[in-house]
Amino acid sequence: MTVAVTARIQDAESVEETLARMKERLGGIVPEAELPRKAELVFQIHQLKRERNACILGHNYMEPALFHSIPDYVGDSLQLSRICTRTNADIILFCGVLFMAETAKVLNSDKTVLIPSENAGCSLAEGITPDDIRRLKRVYPDAPVITYVNTYADAKAESDCCCTSGNAGPVVQYYFDQGHEAVIFLPDEFLAHNTANQLGADFLLAPADLDSATENLGLEPNKKTVIGWNIHCEVHGLFTPDHVRQARSRFDPVVILAHPECPPDVIELSDVAGSTKKMVDYIEAVDAPRYLLFTESAMADNMAVAYPHRDVVRYCDLRCQHMNTVTLENTLEALQKVQHKVELDPDVLARARAPIEKMLDIL
Repeated sequence: MTVAVTARIQDAESVEETLARMKERLGGIVPEAELPRKAELVFQIHQLKRERNACILGHNYMEPALFHSIPDYVGDSLQLSRICTRTNADIILFCGVLFMAETAKVLNSDKTVLIPSENAGCSLAEGITPDDIRRLKRVYPDAPVITYVNTYADAKAESDCCCTSGNAGPVVQYYFDQGHEAVIFLPDEFLAHNTANQLGADFLLAPADLDSATENLGLEPNKKTVIGWNIHCEVHGLFTPDHVRQARSRFDPVVILAHPECPPDVIELSDVAGSTKKMVDYIEAVDAPRYLLFTESAMADNMAVAYPHRDVVRYCDLRCQHMNTVTLENTLEALQKVQHKVELDPDVLARARAPIEKMLDIL
């Protein structure tokens, strides 16, 4: 379910009305002194969005003043990937990081796709290259390649299928059900390991020296195996079991929801493991004394605003440096100048589309 958070802001008829609605919605989360300037930006963005027939997508990790004010749709990578295929807008402005905007471009090659910040990268996407994937295929020639959506288009182009944190298990299981003994799952080691644990499969970390590795190194016959890559999210990889224990001691009773990019020993101690969409759905549907999210810190602020009747604990202060570069200011500038267009080589674009569409078809 996509969180409907924007309608009360979007239909404001003046800056003053925008400010009043933002104060009502964001009071206690965004400092009041910042709201007048942000309201001016929000009002200008909505005016320009209508003039240019633009659709704004906002990932769950956007800061609250942006997340709750300007996107037409919000959600996780899978939700926004699906929405990308249905919009009639001329321009898609993706308030997120570059791999997300690339996915939107792959699915909408005829549209203009913008990203507000040129610096909105991703440690995971930067940690795997097309050449890495080709070398992995030489070592494990019979294993289909599943790339996490947190990869750039040129890596997706070397893949058989994509997945998100919300559908990694079903996608891997699909290939096991097709008779494959092993799959290559890239690039996040912890998501790969947690997915293997979820499915009762073995986990094998790919050898560091692929050039000298023998074919099918480490694979055991008749065993379902997920082959991972030694890269971690620079935010989720910082969570530890001690954080879980400290949180329980401080906030008990509390339900701890952890993103599957967290280390396996953190997932084991948590109550719920899942994508940001799963976190949203859980907070919406399950009545608990408190909710604590082990993920990027803006998410908890956004949930506290969206569900004021829930006690969402803001315990984590780990902010993604790349997500944090997306602001109301550069979102407005991107629309004004139609700048930071996502451009992809036509061959890469065509080859990257197939694994994304495969993911959408499987589900």
